[in-house]
Formats: sequence, C-alpha cells, structure tokens
Amino acid sequence: MESWLVIFCICLALGSIIGFMAGLLGIGGGLIAVPALLYFLPNVGVPFEHLPHVAIATSLAAIILTSLSSALAHNKRGNIPWGLFKPMLPGFVVGAICSGFVSKLIDASNLQQAFAFFVVLMALQMAFPIKPSANESMPKAAFLFIAAAVIALIAGLMGIGGGVLLVPFLTWCGLQMRNAVGFAAATGLLIALFGSIGYSLAGWNLTALPQGTFGFIYVPALVGIVITSMLTAPLGAKAATKWPTALLKKIFAGFLAIVGLKLMLT
Repeated sequence: MESWLVIFCICLALGSIIGFMAGLLGIGGGLIAVPALLYFLPNVGVPFEHLPHVAIATSLAAIILTSLSSALAHNKRGNIPWGLFKPMLPGFVVGAICSGFVSKLIDASNLQQAFAFFVVLMALQMAFPIKPSANESMPKAAFLFIAAAVIALIAGLMGIGGGVLLVPFLTWCGLQMRNAVGFAAATGLLIALFGSIGYSLAGWNLTALPQGTFGFIYVPALVGIVITSMLTAPLGAKAATKWPTALLKKIFAGFLAIVGLKLMLT
C-alpha cells in the first residue's frame, strides 16, 4: 500500500478522536494532531528539518472547517461580539500570516521543543484552570491590535486555533464567557485560514518535501483528519451532557503532560 494512503487511513482514525475530544472537552485539535503527525509523517518522507513545520501547518489547516462549524453555531446563538473585529481583525491577519514565515526561521528541534513546552502549559491550565479577574474597561484599539497579532502568531506557531489564549484574554477584558468563547470560535477560523496561507507560501519552493504537500501542508493527512473530525465532533458534544467532563479533562491533561514531556526529551 502507498505510504500516503497509509497516513490517510491513520488520519481518518486520528480525526475521529480529535473531533470527539473537541466536542467532549472543548479542546483544540492541534494538541492531539501535532504530536501524532510528528510521529507518523516521517513515514511519507517528510525530512526532520521540516517535520514540525509540516505537522503544525497540517493541524492548522484542519482547524478551518471545524472552526467554521463552531463559529456558525455560536453566531446562531448570538454569542459573537462582532464589534471587536474592527480593532482586532487586522492583528489576527498579520500575526497568522507571519506565523508560517517565522516558523521557517526556527530550527526544527527548537520548534518541537517550543511546542512541547506549550503542551505542558496547556495541560497545567486544563488541570488547574486560571480564571483572570475582569478588567473594568475594554483596552484601547491599539492594545487590542497588538494582543490579537501576538495571539495569532503564537497560535500559528503552535498549530492551534488560539482559543486557549484568546478566551482568558477576552474575559480579562471584561467580556462574558459565552461571548469570549463565541468570538474565539470565529477568530479561530481566521487564524487557521490566514495561518495556513502563510505556511503554504513559506514552504512553497522547498524541494525536500514529499509529494502531496501544499507548501508545508500535507494534504492526505489534512483530508483524513477533516473527514472524520467533522462527523465525530457532534457526538462528543452530545456525550459532554452526560459524561463527567471535569474529571475527563484532568485525565486528558495528565496525558497531554506526558506527551509534552516525551517530546521535550526526544
């Protein structure tokens, strides 16, 4: 069997897990997808010096459709404060597009270490959530622009939608949680879209990448993840109403911590 077809089938299974866990625990798929892709992508000829870049770019591209469905659902419920887009949208676009080019400047081992450290931090946040106290007034437009650019840049470098960073920031700005989550869902789509464009352009002329790549994005893995994650996310959301999600989050946080530490030592 062709190696790309093997990866495609593996990513079908991976996508089903990502979708279900995203619906169940409200986590970004990148925290699952990137470590798995780091393990499997060498089998299709992705060289080590580009391995983290391809894994992160592919994860980011997979977020586009999942973020779209989430954003539409929040918009239907009136949870998205559209007025915030005026000061923050330019920052999201700039930070997301730059992420692909910035990642290209970072050595593969350093990028993997940075992702591993980020995973451990997210595990700690999931197990022991920090709830910042709300600010009395919304920051000025210039501050919101800079914050959006930084959040989008970090999200793009880590292959995530940015909700884990944006929601605490917006609640600190005084936004209600439902509006913060709704806005993060909508902007996660933009970060993933423009971040994917940045990664595609940054890896466009590289000859060392295998067939099936679109810039840094490995298409067979992307398609496999998207197909099943879109199907299983509603199942996870349904299970969240019946399962003990608080306990499951702590268990999953422990798993993430182990994965992050293992990546650090690799």
